[in-house]
Amino acid sequence: MPPTITAPSRPPETPEPELSKGLKQRHLSMIALGGVIGAGLFVGSGAGIAAAGPSIVLAYTASGLLVMLVMRMLGEMSAARPASGSFSVYAERAIGPWAGFTAGWSFWLMLCMGVGLEGLGAAHIMTGWLPGTPEWAWVALFMAVFCGSNLAAVKNFGEFEFWFAALKVGAITLFLVIGGLAIIGVLPGADSPGTGNLTGVGGFMPNGTEGLIIGLLASVLAYGGLETVTIAAAESENPVQGVAGAVRTAMWRIAIFYIGSMLVIVTLVPWNDKEVVEKGPYVATLDQLGIPGAGQIMNVVVLIALLSAMNANIYGSSRMARSLISRGQGPAALGRVSSGVPRRAVVASSAFGFFCVLLSYWRPDDIFQWLLNMIGAVILVVWMFTAVSQLILRRRTERDEPEKLTVRMWCYPVLTWVALAGMTAVFVLMAVEPSTRGQLAWTSGLTIALAAVGYARQRTAARRRDGVSD
Repeated sequence: MPPTITAPSRPPETPEPELSKGLKQRHLSMIALGGVIGAGLFVGSGAGIAAAGPSIVLAYTASGLLVMLVMRMLGEMSAARPASGSFSVYAERAIGPWAGFTAGWSFWLMLCMGVGLEGLGAAHIMTGWLPGTPEWAWVALFMAVFCGSNLAAVKNFGEFEFWFAALKVGAITLFLVIGGLAIIGVLPGADSPGTGNLTGVGGFMPNGTEGLIIGLLASVLAYGGLETVTIAAAESENPVQGVAGAVRTAMWRIAIFYIGSMLVIVTLVPWNDKEVVEKGPYVATLDQLGIPGAGQIMNVVVLIALLSAMNANIYGSSRMARSLISRGQGPAALGRVSSGVPRRAVVASSAFGFFCVLLSYWRPDDIFQWLLNMIGAVILVVWMFTAVSQLILRRRTERDEPEKLTVRMWCYPVLTWVALAGMTAVFVLMAVEPSTRGQLAWTSGLTIALAAVGYARQRTAARRRDGVSD
């Protein structure tokens, strides 16, 4: 009888020694901010304000609390086992390979489309400054620059993102200070608006519950990108301490920036002012205060914010692709690492951004909304995988390796279940609201398709192992 041949087993979490360790703690902290402070806050929030009115503050508060819970879960798992695949690795370990496949490639697609969105937003600003120049040319230029920067050593990406994010944080902080002074009536040349804009233009909730729901959905989608810091942790000098510190600081900083900004804007500017959507809420607010040149300065900040998020999205998508491929969840040819950088994954992840160059040339009027619809509620799918994974892995870690729980989810498992209930409620609201039903349909179709492919791959791999072992 010939000897039994047993197929080598692949652990759910594959070590990735080829990736460099060039990111420092300061890089991680700023990457946590840079990945999320982009089009969603500076540009997309205008539509949320137009729909919800002053109640947008409630929408951002509710979604911000949900994000804090998700980030705490990710922080717990990432501190215990840092991996560049982040929640995809944890979903695979907790639920199965099909779940890691679905969560990972969903997120990859979301970030790739986010690259296109950020590029289009930045190009729109440039064409405003230089009328007559084509948007597609600007998108092509930005894509070439940031694809190139991500092909270099990861420490170069970290430095780029550190200074980009530092400028954004400084600008938003200054905006909050100026806005706060204007609200209390001590800013020279600006009278305090009191509560007139909060209650006097149709009331605090001018479009009723429907408007609040639209604002809530917009705010949830705007928070997408925070997860990048847990992906970057695997390439830091001290992953466990790095991700723990970055998650803690990112949560409260972003809560202040998002919720505080919305409160300042709707207090100083009437929610139905057309410039809130046309110029963007930040520029409209500074123009309203009559600060010379402030609006254009903020446009520069918005441009940098968009480019920063674009840079972070290319990074996050390439590392997610690399992690999936290293676990046998993608084409092996793209997994090669050169000088500590997965360059083929960077190019593949940038490809959709370059495709957006053509899309912005062919369909300049509706490409932005089309991309938004495509991304839809992918981030909610990722968060649900994260919450379920945390429920399962927390029990395993407490049983087998309790010393690795250096970061712990608050009130486990109660708040994890609360977060899952909140995500389910958002899905229900998307199904009820006509304006977001299409996004939910796109997301549902994408998730089902990826889950089916992932499950088929899992069954095929299992049959091969059984056949070889027999």
